[in-house]
Amino acid sequence: MLTCDHPVPPDRYNDRVEEHLRLTGFYHVSQIGVVQCQKALVNALIERWHPNTHTFHLSIGECAVTLEDVALILGLPTDGLPVTGMTMSSFEALEAECLLQFGVAPRKSDCRGSCIKLRWLRDLKENLELTDEISIQSIGGYSWGAACLAHLYRALCRASRFNCKEIDGPLTLLLGWAWIRLPYLSPLPREPRSFSLANSFVYFSQFVWVAYAVDRVDLNIIPAEIYMQSVVWSATVPLVSFECIEWHATDRFRRQFGFVQGVPNQERNLDKAHGKVLTGPKNLNWATAPSHSIWVMHWSNRYNYVLSELPMPS
Repeated sequence: MLTCDHPVPPDRYNDRVEEHLRLTGFYHVSQIGVVQCQKALVNALIERWHPNTHTFHLSIGECAVTLEDVALILGLPTDGLPVTGMTMSSFEALEAECLLQFGVAPRKSDCRGSCIKLRWLRDLKENLELTDEISIQSIGGYSWGAACLAHLYRALCRASRFNCKEIDGPLTLLLGWAWIRLPYLSPLPREPRSFSLANSFVYFSQFVWVAYAVDRVDLNIIPAEIYMQSVVWSATVPLVSFECIEWHATDRFRRQFGFVQGVPNQERNLDKAHGKVLTGPKNLNWATAPSHSIWVMHWSNRYNYVLSELPMPS
């Protein structure tokens, strides 16, 4: 049985920063509360996840969490620059970056390796004033939704290994997707129940392929700015977040976008970029690294890889 590490309830932000949250694209996700993790459901989904194809293999076909799900469940921006850049492992580099960004640097006791302890960041939050409007606005120009989905895919790939006993990542997104696509699994006000794939194949015929059709979603609920980025939701592209590269294999589940599913392409081999981790010294720019630059460029050309309708088979 896997152990699901779910985040603790976040501190409620000060009302004065609401405008900044909207500018950066994080306002909608900041309104989501903590969702109680459903271990049995998460385990059942992991059993059906295939790292080679980056899809769930169910009895009715392949499916996956997509950029469309990220946009409509979490409200994160899905179109924009890839979340990538330089990582530096030394304390001196971390100190210089904090001085540049915050005007104050942590002590070595506030860090663990090249990572800052959350305690220091929480203390900083109480005294930091947001004054650089230009820098704040630029944050909204990145595809944070693609980065979020990349980390979910990575968590699923890692958890599907036989020797892995835990999972992290954006589990709220995974659970929301499962409850929308498989509504008979959504929480009900009754006693908890277990879930097993062995006796649930019959229900997969109830999978909701087009979950956000006009007859299922009140368009007045979804803000217009979210739909403005819908052009990239079906793109067959790599998902980028620094060292994390995962494949958005939309050509394998075209039915989730209302298209006819033909024979899918061969699964994409991400080579050395798949499974790369930040352990050990990693002083390099992931945007130009030989193992990653091709995938960053592929994302930059994402509009060329948007799905289009195939001719109906005879």
